[in-house]
Amino acid sequence: SPPRIEWKFQKGSSLVLFYYGGQLTEPYKDRIRFFPHSISFLKVTRADTGKYICEVVGDGSKIAKSEVNLIVQVPPSKPVAHVPTSATIGSRIVLRCTETDGSPPPTFRWYKDGMLLPTDPKSSPSFRNSSYSLDPATGELIFQPLGSYDSGDYSCEATNNVGSAQRSDAIRMEASEVNVGGIVAAVVVLLMVLALVAFGVWFAYSRGFFSTGPVGCPHSPVPPMFPQGEFKQTSSFLV
Repeated sequence: SPPRIEWKFQKGSSLVLFYYGGQLTEPYKDRIRFFPHSISFLKVTRADTGKYICEVVGDGSKIAKSEVNLIVQVPPSKPVAHVPTSATIGSRIVLRCTETDGSPPPTFRWYKDGMLLPTDPKSSPSFRNSSYSLDPATGELIFQPLGSYDSGDYSCEATNNVGSAQRSDAIRMEASEVNVGGIVAAVVVLLMVLALVAFGVWFAYSRGFFSTGPVGCPHSPVPPMFPQGEFKQTSSFLV
């Protein structure tokens, strides 16, 4: 029998046979044109990124095999900056930048008050007082520890050399000291509330509002009792 051609798509551990027995399978049927020595995509999406394998099979054995890697390039969309609006000085704070559309995956940069943050803060006079690490691959900006000079408007930028770079909206982060006075005041107020509740319960018990005696009807009228055989008319009526 004449040799047959098979096409497979591999992405990670997944392997899909999409051309077999002279037929294209779903969901490739309406998106690919088959030629004796090649295939042509009418439209590609990011999900089409992967390895395409062409095999020529004859008499139950493989005759030839060819592979090609396809990378569908998609420019990044507008990223989202995850920035806390307030943070405590001296703590570890993580800022994150996320973007889900770019292919290949984008790299990230951070800006503070419109100025690009260098990878090493000690290399710039404007940021030498800051203590942070920046990962361009994950988009994480980690302050450890956070200082008072780290307050500012933060935005991030995503780029993958396809199309133009995209920048997020800026978010204000305020670095502040721990409010010890506020914590003490809150504790004092809480203790005062608990004391008032305890006094109210004691007062209610002392006044008998929580009596545990038998429950009855103290004002129910008691009918008059007469000796046996004695009857006394207490009212008259006329029909």
